[in-house]
Amino acid sequence: MKCRVCRGPAIIDLPRHNANFCAEHLQQLCRRQVEKAISDHSMIERGQRVLVAVSGGKDSLALWDMLVELGYEADGLYIALGIGDYSDQSREYTERFASERGLNLRVVSLRDDYGFDVPTASAATRRVPCSACGLTKRHLFDSAALEGAYDVVATGHNLDDEAAVLLGNTLHWDVEYLARQLPVLPARPGFPKKVKPLVRLTERETAAWCIVRNIDYIVEECPMAAGNRHLGYKDTLNRLEARSPGTKASFYLNFIERMAPLIADQRLSESGQLSRCSQCGAPTTEAVCAFCTLVSKSAAHAPVPVELLSRSGRKGKGA
Repeated sequence: MKCRVCRGPAIIDLPRHNANFCAEHLQQLCRRQVEKAISDHSMIERGQRVLVAVSGGKDSLALWDMLVELGYEADGLYIALGIGDYSDQSREYTERFASERGLNLRVVSLRDDYGFDVPTASAATRRVPCSACGLTKRHLFDSAALEGAYDVVATGHNLDDEAAVLLGNTLHWDVEYLARQLPVLPARPGFPKKVKPLVRLTERETAAWCIVRNIDYIVEECPMAAGNRHLGYKDTLNRLEARSPGTKASFYLNFIERMAPLIADQRLSESGQLSRCSQCGAPTTEAVCAFCTLVSKSAAHAPVPVELLSRSGRKGKGA
């Protein structure tokens, strides 16, 4: 197996590119795909400060590594969600990555800083864990970016992630959500700009980047994600991809290029006049924002171990 570029020994075959690559040219491919995504969608300008949402997994650590290598000023934010050993291990991977490279990392602990964790929030609010987790992370990413005067929040959503979400929204014809599924969400009052520089790379490609760059990451999936529809959509697309390489890229990237502009006027409207949350100051249509309401209910609830929540059957069922 030879590298398509240099004809030296290849370390990976990428059927969607109909090519094999050595370690050096795999990295070149990944960098070019990220640079193209950033350029095509005007994600980040030189000199802007970037806050990378890191989880200890391959995608977010690969993204942070690529942005730094490409010369962007990028710091990390890790949120300790309190999901048992999984959170402890993912935090260790993240902190080690930052320490070894001399990068700035901010850690927010739900239990220490807000008095609750995701399993407890799920039980207290009767939300599926993925819903409570998503609400929490969105709020904390937004507030950390604004407080730290960052220009952009970057997340590690890859091609597999975006194609799976697109499949789910298409199957249900959620036109308003389809219209919002873009690689960039512009800044607006109270909300930072959010970008997804990995949308042209697959999970396999980001994992390969981590291997050749000696980046250790947590391999296990979040234990709260069992049963998540998102994983089912990924499996379906993986089967299609195995039969017809390039299916995922064609499905998602053609949607962004051809369909998204046609439904842009269907984006979710901002229902109601936004005001400031009376407790944290975040934009909200209510007197108290959804995050502060979640904190109030969850912090007053007795802690719920992740194992107990799993045994009760309250596992994540939706993205």
